[in-house]
Amino acid sequence: MACYAADMSLFLILLGGELTPTDRLSRQIAGARIIAADSGIAHAGSLGVEPELWVGDFDSTTPQMATRYESVPRQAFPSDKDLTDGEIAIDAALALGAGSILLAGAFGGARADHAYLHLAAGLRLAERGIPTLLTDGRQEGCAILQGMTEFGYAPGTIFSVACFSDLSGLSISGAKWPLDRVEVPFGSSLTLSNEVTGRLEIGLRAGRAMLIAHPA
Repeated sequence: MACYAADMSLFLILLGGELTPTDRLSRQIAGARIIAADSGIAHAGSLGVEPELWVGDFDSTTPQMATRYESVPRQAFPSDKDLTDGEIAIDAALALGAGSILLAGAFGGARADHAYLHLAAGLRLAERGIPTLLTDGRQEGCAILQGMTEFGYAPGTIFSVACFSDLSGLSISGAKWPLDRVEVPFGSSLTLSNEVTGRLEIGLRAGRAMLIAHPA
Protein backbone atom coordinates (compact mmCIF):
# COMPACT_ATOMS: atom_id res chain seq x y z
CA MET A 1 0.00 0.00 0.00
CA ALA A 2 1.24 3.46 -0.84
CA CYS A 3 0.04 5.04 2.43
CA TYR A 4 2.94 4.03 4.60
CA ALA A 5 6.00 1.82 4.61
CA ALA A 6 6.84 -0.32 7.64
CA ASP A 7 10.52 -0.37 6.71
CA MET A 8 10.88 3.44 6.63
CA SER A 9 11.35 4.31 10.32
CA LEU A 10 7.65 3.81 11.05
CA PHE A 11 6.21 5.78 13.97
CA LEU A 12 2.84 5.00 15.51
CA ILE A 13 1.08 8.06 16.93
CA LEU A 14 -1.67 7.27 19.45
CA LEU A 15 -4.43 9.89 19.16
CA GLY A 16 -7.54 10.42 21.26
CA GLY A 17 -10.17 9.30 18.75
CA GLU A 18 -11.89 5.93 18.50
CA LEU A 19 -9.80 2.81 17.95
CA THR A 20 -10.75 -0.83 17.43
CA PRO A 21 -7.83 -3.29 17.74
CA THR A 22 -7.79 -5.71 14.80
CA ASP A 23 -5.38 -8.29 13.41
CA ARG A 24 -4.80 -5.99 10.45
CA LEU A 25 -3.84 -3.12 12.75
CA SER A 26 -1.52 -5.36 14.76
CA ARG A 27 0.32 -6.26 11.56
CA GLN A 28 0.50 -2.63 10.49
CA ILE A 29 2.10 -1.41 13.71
CA ALA A 30 4.61 -4.26 14.08
CA GLY A 31 8.07 -2.83 14.74
CA ALA A 32 6.88 0.77 15.02
CA ARG A 33 8.23 3.30 17.49
CA ILE A 34 5.39 4.78 19.50
CA ILE A 35 4.44 8.26 20.70
CA ALA A 36 1.21 8.99 22.58
CA ALA A 37 -0.65 12.29 22.38
CA ASP A 38 -2.37 13.06 25.71
CA SER A 39 -5.40 10.73 26.15
CA GLY A 40 -4.29 8.68 23.14
CA ILE A 41 -2.20 6.67 25.58
CA ALA A 42 -5.43 4.90 26.58
CA HIS A 43 -5.06 2.85 23.37
CA ALA A 44 -1.68 1.50 24.40
CA GLY A 45 -3.20 -1.19 26.58
CA SER A 46 -5.62 -2.52 23.95
CA LEU A 47 -2.81 -2.63 21.39
CA GLY A 48 -0.37 -4.24 23.80
CA VAL A 49 2.28 -1.56 23.38
CA GLU A 50 4.09 1.01 25.52
CA PRO A 51 5.07 4.40 24.09
CA GLU A 52 8.61 5.71 24.29
CA LEU A 53 7.24 9.25 24.68
CA TRP A 54 4.03 10.89 25.93
CA VAL A 55 3.32 14.47 24.87
CA GLY A 56 0.59 17.10 25.22
CA ASP A 57 -1.00 19.41 27.73
CA PHE A 58 -2.48 16.40 29.57
CA ASP A 59 -5.84 18.08 30.04
CA SER A 60 -7.53 14.86 28.87
CA THR A 61 -5.36 12.50 30.90
CA THR A 62 -7.14 10.76 33.76
CA PRO A 63 -5.46 9.94 37.08
CA GLN A 64 -5.72 6.27 36.14
CA MET A 65 -3.78 6.85 32.90
CA ALA A 66 -1.16 8.89 34.75
CA THR A 67 -0.64 6.10 37.27
CA ARG A 68 -0.59 3.26 34.77
CA TYR A 69 1.93 4.94 32.48
CA GLU A 70 3.96 6.89 35.03
CA SER A 71 7.17 5.31 33.71
CA VAL A 72 6.68 6.72 30.19
CA PRO A 73 8.80 9.88 29.61
CA ARG A 74 6.63 12.99 29.21
CA GLN A 75 6.94 16.28 27.41
CA ALA A 76 4.35 18.67 28.85
CA PHE A 77 3.02 21.74 27.05
CA PRO A 78 0.73 24.55 28.24
CA SER A 79 -2.96 24.28 27.38
CA ASP A 80 -2.78 27.72 25.72
CA LYS A 81 -0.79 26.72 22.65
CA ASP A 82 -0.92 27.00 18.87
CA LEU A 83 -0.74 23.25 18.14
CA THR A 84 -2.96 20.30 18.97
CA ASP A 85 -1.48 17.46 21.00
CA GLY A 86 -1.60 15.34 17.85
CA GLU A 87 0.46 17.89 15.93
CA ILE A 88 2.97 17.99 18.78
CA ALA A 89 3.27 14.20 18.63
CA ILE A 90 3.79 14.30 14.87
CA ASP A 91 6.48 16.95 15.23
CA ALA A 92 8.20 14.80 17.86
CA ALA A 93 8.15 11.79 15.55
CA LEU A 94 9.65 13.79 12.70
CA ALA A 95 12.36 15.14 15.01
CA LEU A 96 13.22 11.53 15.92
CA GLY A 97 13.61 10.59 12.25
CA ALA A 98 10.20 9.28 11.22
CA GLY A 99 10.13 8.25 7.59
CA SER A 100 6.56 6.95 7.72
CA ILE A 101 3.70 7.63 10.15
CA LEU A 102 0.59 5.76 11.25
CA LEU A 103 -2.01 7.91 13.02
CA ALA A 104 -4.11 5.58 15.17
CA GLY A 105 -7.30 6.94 16.71
CA ALA A 106 -7.49 9.54 13.95
CA PHE A 107 -11.28 9.35 13.48
CA GLY A 108 -14.27 9.77 15.78
CA GLY A 109 -14.05 10.82 19.38
CA ALA A 110 -15.50 13.89 21.03
CA ARG A 111 -13.80 16.46 18.79
CA ALA A 112 -14.84 16.56 15.12
CA ASP A 113 -12.48 19.49 14.60
CA HIS A 114 -9.55 17.34 15.72
CA ALA A 115 -10.57 14.54 13.35
CA TYR A 116 -10.61 17.06 10.50
CA LEU A 117 -7.15 18.30 11.46
CA HIS A 118 -5.85 14.72 11.51
CA LEU A 119 -7.03 14.29 7.92
CA ALA A 120 -5.40 17.56 6.93
CA ALA A 121 -2.19 16.53 8.70
CA GLY A 122 -2.17 13.27 6.75
CA LEU A 123 -2.41 15.22 3.50
CA ARG A 124 0.33 17.65 4.46
CA LEU A 125 2.69 14.89 5.54
CA ALA A 126 2.16 12.93 2.33
CA GLU A 127 2.81 16.05 0.27
CA ARG A 128 6.10 16.43 2.17
CA GLY A 129 7.08 12.90 1.19
CA ILE A 130 6.19 11.25 4.53
CA PRO A 131 3.89 8.28 3.80
CA THR A 132 1.04 8.47 6.31
CA LEU A 133 -1.87 6.18 7.12
CA LEU A 134 -4.79 7.24 9.32
CA THR A 135 -6.82 4.53 11.02
CA ASP A 136 -9.35 3.69 13.69
CA GLY A 137 -8.94 -0.03 13.05
CA ARG A 138 -12.10 -0.22 10.92
CA GLN A 139 -11.51 2.55 8.40
CA GLU A 140 -8.33 3.97 6.92
CA GLY A 141 -7.35 7.25 5.31
CA CYS A 142 -4.57 7.82 2.81
CA ALA A 143 -3.67 10.88 0.75
CA ILE A 144 -4.21 10.77 -3.00
CA LEU A 145 -1.27 12.55 -4.57
CA GLN A 146 -0.96 13.92 -8.08
CA GLY A 147 -0.15 11.23 -10.61
CA MET A 148 -1.25 7.60 -10.43
CA THR A 149 -1.38 5.70 -7.14
CA GLU A 150 -2.13 2.02 -6.59
CA PHE A 151 -3.88 0.87 -3.42
CA GLY A 152 -3.71 -2.74 -2.27
CA TYR A 153 -7.27 -3.24 -1.02
CA ALA A 154 -9.11 -6.50 -1.62
CA PRO A 155 -12.14 -6.74 -3.92
CA GLY A 156 -15.30 -5.86 -2.05
CA THR A 157 -13.66 -3.10 0.00
CA ILE A 158 -15.86 -0.01 0.22
CA PHE A 159 -14.06 3.28 -0.31
CA SER A 160 -14.66 6.97 -0.95
CA VAL A 161 -12.55 9.79 -2.31
CA ALA A 162 -12.97 12.74 0.07
CA CYS A 163 -12.27 16.06 -1.64
CA PHE A 164 -10.37 18.81 0.16
CA SER A 165 -10.52 21.06 -2.92
CA ASP A 166 -11.85 20.97 -6.47
CA LEU A 167 -10.32 17.95 -8.21
CA SER A 168 -9.13 17.97 -11.81
CA GLY A 169 -8.48 14.92 -13.93
CA LEU A 170 -9.62 12.30 -11.42
CA SER A 171 -9.46 8.74 -12.72
CA ILE A 172 -10.44 5.56 -10.87
CA SER A 173 -9.94 2.03 -12.18
CA GLY A 174 -10.43 -1.35 -10.54
CA ALA A 175 -13.70 -0.16 -9.00
CA LYS A 176 -17.42 -0.75 -9.46
CA TRP A 177 -17.84 2.84 -10.65
CA PRO A 178 -14.73 3.85 -12.60
CA LEU A 179 -13.97 7.42 -13.62
CA ASP A 180 -11.88 8.76 -16.47
CA ARG A 181 -10.27 12.18 -16.01
CA VAL A 182 -13.34 13.89 -14.57
CA GLU A 183 -13.65 17.25 -12.83
CA VAL A 184 -15.03 16.98 -9.29
CA PRO A 185 -16.11 20.17 -7.49
CA PHE A 186 -15.34 20.50 -3.80
CA GLY A 187 -18.27 19.16 -1.77
CA SER A 188 -19.52 16.79 -4.49
CA SER A 189 -20.81 13.36 -3.43
CA LEU A 190 -19.83 11.82 -6.79
CA THR A 191 -16.88 9.98 -5.26
CA LEU A 192 -18.58 8.52 -2.18
CA SER A 193 -19.26 4.81 -1.52
CA ASN A 194 -17.46 3.05 -4.34
CA GLU A 195 -16.29 -0.60 -4.24
CA VAL A 196 -13.01 -2.25 -5.16
CA THR A 197 -13.37 -4.87 -7.89
CA GLY A 198 -9.73 -5.46 -8.88
CA ARG A 199 -6.44 -3.59 -8.71
CA LEU A 200 -7.50 -0.18 -7.44
CA GLU A 201 -5.67 2.70 -9.11
CA ILE A 202 -6.48 6.38 -8.67
CA GLY A 203 -5.03 9.13 -10.82
CA LEU A 204 -5.21 12.84 -10.10
CA ARG A 205 -3.98 15.77 -12.19
CA ALA A 206 -4.62 18.53 -9.65
CA GLY A 207 -6.30 19.04 -6.27
CA ARG A 208 -6.19 17.58 -2.78
CA ALA A 209 -8.04 14.41 -1.78
CA MET A 210 -8.01 11.57 0.69
CA LEU A 211 -8.95 7.94 0.12
CA ILE A 212 -11.18 6.63 2.93
CA ALA A 213 -11.37 2.83 2.83
CA HIS A 214 -13.19 0.23 4.94
CA PRO A 215 -11.11 -2.97 4.78
CA ALA A 216 -13.04 -6.20 5.21
